[in-house]
Amino acid sequence: MNTQITAVVNSNATKTAKIQQLILLGLTRTQIAALITNGNYGFVQNVYAKMQREGRLNQTAAVTAAIEETMTPQAFDKKFGVEFEAYNVGMTALKNALVAAGVRCETEGYNHATRDHWKIVTDGSITGTRTFELVSPILQGEAGLAELIKVCTVLNRCGAKVNKSCGTHVHIDAQAFSLDRWKRIYINYGRLEKVIDGFMPESRRDDNNRYCKGFAAVADFDRKIKNARDLDAIENLLLSSRYWKVNPQSWSRHKTCEFRQHAGTTDYVKISNWIRFLGNLVDYSEHYEVQTRTLATLRNFNGVELVNYYEYRTLELAA
Repeated sequence: MNTQITAVVNSNATKTAKIQQLILLGLTRTQIAALITNGNYGFVQNVYAKMQREGRLNQTAAVTAAIEETMTPQAFDKKFGVEFEAYNVGMTALKNALVAAGVRCETEGYNHATRDHWKIVTDGSITGTRTFELVSPILQGEAGLAELIKVCTVLNRCGAKVNKSCGTHVHIDAQAFSLDRWKRIYINYGRLEKVIDGFMPESRRDDNNRYCKGFAAVADFDRKIKNARDLDAIENLLLSSRYWKVNPQSWSRHKTCEFRQHAGTTDYVKISNWIRFLGNLVDYSEHYEVQTRTLATLRNFNGVELVNYYEYRTLELAA
């Protein structure tokens, strides 16, 4: 540690003042968090963001800010839920097949209630014959993904099909999310939107689907999200509609963060990789903002296998 940094760390200045000085000396936010706040990156980020808004960053600090923060992905242990939209299977027949495979399931009328069993409901947005939406209970971690293997196997054995009207929605438990993490989730998803579009089919890109609109068309999106005082303000910014790639109403309804962009699928590999990716994204967003907007940026918070998969999907789906 050089003498300037040591002097700041050992000074009698307030924590905020120390952070400001270290930012101007060119330290990264992660380095400062380790030195000043016992690893509390969010505190440092808030000081940095205020300095940025006030135009107080010198050239050294601005260059350091462009350094991409990285995160080692943790073992997947998130609570999550999945909604499969599909057609070509009768609801009763599907229920019976799932029960026979050891999956608790009931058929119900259309509703948004969270159950402790899988439920099969109607969905008027899906085109085709014998349409349905299959909604999971709260699942968790690798055991939850193992249950998805059973469900996807049954869907495929029963002949379930998907088309452009179908989506696969994923909920991630958000009860521990701070407002700052929520903001970074929206900002990071927005900054990576074109990258994510690249490994989605054409029908789920940009604003091509009315049920999962993109953020690119929202003027000054980053600034408006950063200035939001609460989640209600974010919902108002997004026109009090759930039909966005990240649903601003899922917290008030389910205490989750819902991601709506993925195309309809009964393929376990596709959906499990997407769930892992989203888990890593919300973990990264606890502390960090994405700076670059390329496919390579995914390496900052995903393992090699997952990045390779999405690189392959991007090439596979390239026009």
